[in-house]
Amino acid sequence: MARDETKKGLLQDTEGRPPDSDGHESDSDLEATDYLDREPADQPRSFSAPTPRKQWWIIRCLGRRSRCCIGTLAVVIAVFIFLSAGGAFVFKKYQEEPPYGQSPPWYPTPKGGIAQSWAASYEKAAKLVGKMTLAEKVNVTTGTGWQMGLAVGTNGPAVHVGFPQLQLQDGPLGIRFADNITAFPAGITVGATWNRQLMFARGKAHAIEARGKGINVLLGPCVGPLGRMPAGGRNWEGFGADPYLQGVAGAETIRGIQSEGVMATIKHFIANEQEHFRQPWEWGLPHAISANIDDRTLHELYAWPFADAVKAGVASVMCSYNMVNNSYACGNSKLLNGILKDELGFQGFVMSDWLAQRSGVSTALAGLDMTMPGDGLRWANGESLWGPQLTKAVLNGSVPVDRLNDMVTRIVAAWYQLGQDDETKFPRQPPNFSSWTDDRLGVLAPGSPSPQDEVVVNEFVDVQANHSIIAREVAAQGTVLLKNEGLLPISRQGLDESKLEARRRVVEQSTGKRHDGKFKVGVFGEDAGPGHGPNYCKDRACNQGTLGSGWGSGAVEFPYLVSPIEALRKQFDSSKVELHEFLTNKPLIASNDKATVDDLDLCIVFANADSGEGFVKWDDVSGDRPNLALQSGGDDLIVDVASKCGGGNADVIVVIHAVGPVLMERWVELPNIKAVLLANLPGQESGNALADVLFGDSNPSGHLPYTIGKSLADYGPGGQVLYTPNGVVPQQTFSEGLYIDYRYFDKHSIEPRFEFGFGLSYTTFTLSNLRVTPRKNKSALPAPRPSPAAEPPSYPTTIPSKDEALLPAGFRKLDKYIYPYLSPEDEIETGAYPYPDGYDTVQPPSGAGGDEGGNPDLWAIYVDVAVDVKNDGPVAGAVVPQLYLEYPAKEGVDFPVRVLRGFDKVYLNPGEIKTVHFGLTRRDLSYWDVMEQNWVMVTEGQYTFRVGQSSRDLVLDGKW
Repeated sequence: MARDETKKGLLQDTEGRPPDSDGHESDSDLEATDYLDREPADQPRSFSAPTPRKQWWIIRCLGRRSRCCIGTLAVVIAVFIFLSAGGAFVFKKYQEEPPYGQSPPWYPTPKGGIAQSWAASYEKAAKLVGKMTLAEKVNVTTGTGWQMGLAVGTNGPAVHVGFPQLQLQDGPLGIRFADNITAFPAGITVGATWNRQLMFARGKAHAIEARGKGINVLLGPCVGPLGRMPAGGRNWEGFGADPYLQGVAGAETIRGIQSEGVMATIKHFIANEQEHFRQPWEWGLPHAISANIDDRTLHELYAWPFADAVKAGVASVMCSYNMVNNSYACGNSKLLNGILKDELGFQGFVMSDWLAQRSGVSTALAGLDMTMPGDGLRWANGESLWGPQLTKAVLNGSVPVDRLNDMVTRIVAAWYQLGQDDETKFPRQPPNFSSWTDDRLGVLAPGSPSPQDEVVVNEFVDVQANHSIIAREVAAQGTVLLKNEGLLPISRQGLDESKLEARRRVVEQSTGKRHDGKFKVGVFGEDAGPGHGPNYCKDRACNQGTLGSGWGSGAVEFPYLVSPIEALRKQFDSSKVELHEFLTNKPLIASNDKATVDDLDLCIVFANADSGEGFVKWDDVSGDRPNLALQSGGDDLIVDVASKCGGGNADVIVVIHAVGPVLMERWVELPNIKAVLLANLPGQESGNALADVLFGDSNPSGHLPYTIGKSLADYGPGGQVLYTPNGVVPQQTFSEGLYIDYRYFDKHSIEPRFEFGFGLSYTTFTLSNLRVTPRKNKSALPAPRPSPAAEPPSYPTTIPSKDEALLPAGFRKLDKYIYPYLSPEDEIETGAYPYPDGYDTVQPPSGAGGDEGGNPDLWAIYVDVAVDVKNDGPVAGAVVPQLYLEYPAKEGVDFPVRVLRGFDKVYLNPGEIKTVHFGLTRRDLSYWDVMEQNWVMVTEGQYTFRVGQSSRDLVLDGKW
């Protein structure tokens, strides 16, 4: 497509094509009935298992062997009838008149190897790839199949040239399915620390454990979902509902991971904002949801943190399940070729989420480099869309040899870039643990029914080291103090004698009973206790006991989980404090409980809200939360405790563990609720970290990474999960554009309960003396795109002989294991392949590109803002000064009221003063111009820089 036709970006409806990859026919048809014959027990241990959801009574029989739904036609007709008065109308509407058109095509795939920072690795990779046979190249790009290795993903090796299998493993907060590892705090807790150094340190410790377990590629960090919808099921895996915060946290995590030689994987690219309908058939529909986004919104919100990741040198990008503008993300050439590889200059490899690849040839042409886990449209059947099919596609000319060479080279170059050719750090052998069994002995490919010898698959290697220290610090610094009316910190002895005496008088006056001397503390709620243990439910997919993480592929097996009650038992001085435990969410109705509760001097009540990945449901939470209420009666519990604690006169502390925002309107202003702590998802050191904050060993310094509203409606139409499909291809239009979370609240003058960036301390800070120092002059467009700093490798493009792909004589294949080989009987049909529309139209390079992360000028500092911060309170603590930018007015351009463009965390002793500098880049100061197809700086008028301690507590301002 010519350049002038793409000026409007991803919303341009150019062809009115049906929703297949980039407008050309998928080379593999979806087989609807393939998912209908599984019993629930047959579902694989997977973070994208295709279990059809029983969300609608009309298709309740999906997934049952009883075949109460007779084939795909009946299913689709039933869905049509359910969705509208006329199924034919729905079909016509979504096939002929989609509300958004296809993403415009962008071909061919830019070759890796243009960045100087990767030049040496590409040179090494070229020498290795140049020696590979066709079969070896296909092997490297294709996964071997589900459960065909000990990790959750393995590709094939190129044995004769010395390239090993890569071992890929979840997840964002620890090594999934592994023993003797650390369960770190979740991403949302890391974001709440606002601490760049801790972000790096957690990533580094995570990678040390991955390397110690034999893992090459970590499937994290996660910056998508961004957090468009506060009830989104997987928001907790990311770092918060702002692209700048996500970008910084993601980049620092990547630097930490890759400092240890482990490849990081930034995910999920892109617009995977809810769990409902995220992938075909998981919810009974033949297609995944389409996230429909305009060009500017895509760049300024959803792609922003991915640019930070590419700038940080990330080795891999995982494409998501959903469609974007009616083209699957893993087959969307505009996204993968045009934005990621050309505009952002990504030098590593693109892998699919597990079964997110929906076609074969078209995904290769669109920029996919590695398919995981290797199986194609169905789980664990050994039938790949690549593997031998990719071999045939190269031999018949439908996938150019040039494209295959680039796919392989990107993977091998990433291996060299991270130094994984060093066998002393990365021995060429399977992981020392199995994702599929806890037994010491097992087989290497448990997904295959073929006979195999048993070997040692679990060596029980302990890689935890002292990482509990980092986990505890992240959990403590990620705890946000939302309310404190002089109550916190509390003493291990309860109250000092004068306060205790005052409390005694209150009790005697209100109850007529004599206070017996000890300080009486009550701890309430299931969330305070251990429940049935942290690993009671598979993949952590239930809410019981204290909440340490969400559920799904982002969760791990806890080595231990310190519950709040366990820590409080140890911390309170039993000679001075009498601790009473009510580890239930049931109302306080028992007479013996009532007498005890009436006598309490302090109540600490715990409640939570959980969510996770959509392949499993708990209670009424189908991945995404159905609302923002506390779960298991948590709101009722808090109100009940507040009304009865000490006869309704004692002080109450509320502690919340949650995956995201929860509504607090029923109880937050009750007069005896004196303190509220949001502990997010703290990981294994939960209770210890909370005790550090409660008793003042750690001065709370967490700040909200999202907005807490007063109702779900406060977040606007764009903040609502699509719970019911609106078509066979559900359409989710991001019509709110740039206005999510605090941006929406600011635009519509909505008063939040607690604003983005908010967080209290046990001390006070003042900010003063803001200075603005220009470093470069304003100019509308960045400097011209530089010429490539290095040349991509060049290989012969002649189609190889079929002999290179024949199964070796005497080779014993494992059933369902995916190999690249062909048999002599396989025929290769050649001819003119119908390449997709636009394939022969070479796209001009983006002016926003040129190197890792984009045009280098976008990352140059154009203005420096400095501010002095002082601790003018009684105790040491950390302050988080935040800088928000307000754009000058420009005719025809709509800008948010303000956007986050800088933050730091500074530790100060009482009376200490430090200067904090914010360096703003050209990208920070620009907006995406859909006509220029570039980042544009406003040159007329003045930028305003506001600095404070939250998005609505901005006490200083300066102009440029």
